[in-house]
Amino acid sequence: MPRSDIPPDAPIGVFDSGMGGLTVVRAIKERMPNERIIYFGDTAHLPYGDKSAEAIRHYAQTIAAFLVDKGVKALVIACNTASAVAYQLLHERYGHHLPVINVVHPLVESLRRQNPSKVGIIGTKLTIKSGIYPRLIRQHMPDVEVISMPTPLLVPIIEEGYIHHRISDVVLNEYLRDPALQGIDTLLLACTHYAVIKEEIQALLPHVRVLDSAEPTAEYLQEVLQDRHLLYRGEAPSGEDEYYVSDYTHTFERMSRYFLGQTIALQQMDLWRNESLPFEADTSCG
Repeated sequence: MPRSDIPPDAPIGVFDSGMGGLTVVRAIKERMPNERIIYFGDTAHLPYGDKSAEAIRHYAQTIAAFLVDKGVKALVIACNTASAVAYQLLHERYGHHLPVINVVHPLVESLRRQNPSKVGIIGTKLTIKSGIYPRLIRQHMPDVEVISMPTPLLVPIIEEGYIHHRISDVVLNEYLRDPALQGIDTLLLACTHYAVIKEEIQALLPHVRVLDSAEPTAEYLQEVLQDRHLLYRGEAPSGEDEYYVSDYTHTFERMSRYFLGQTIALQQMDLWRNESLPFEADTSCG
């Protein structure tokens, strides 16, 4: 049974391999602006998509333990790769006392409401290799044709800030014009990073529905918090948001302002040494 001693003004814990999970944070804040967020971006181990499942489960367990120790009332795995290979483990470990939310199931539910016939899926190598999206889609929509394609160059391009840039244009054109994707009516962005280039993708596929997981995940989280009487209903923010990274980069700080529309104070935390690493953030960049 879920714990009954978690106060509604406790923070929501969100983590990702890097900054892609900030798209989920933004969607959460748009729906529930007074909820408090504790975010962890595991930039030291980015990208997750080319790591082993065992390594990702290790990273996810360590980050989840950190967030739970911070007193979060819900745990959001804002990474498709970690959702694919570590969700069940985290759910078994923490799900008895707080909600553990992944980004895969809400996106598949959003897709189900669209009544598609042929669906394309793009994501990291490990997310595609896991087969989690085709498996879930066929469980709920057995007549839907599913095409999965790894697009591993997109995460590093986004993390380096090449958004609305000729580099991203060239790579997206190469991926999206693959013959395997011809005839799809819906494209799932099976990586939270991809939400920031959704407009570029939509422009290249004007007649295709392009779906990402940020808004569906925020919507599902809100429903779960409400059902468990954990939704914060105060008229002012419940506290200051906290943003942690395992390895500080100037790009993360610059791009986080782009994602969230505000400056955030980053704290570097090496969880694998269990110590806080203070640094002087250079605020002169972009």
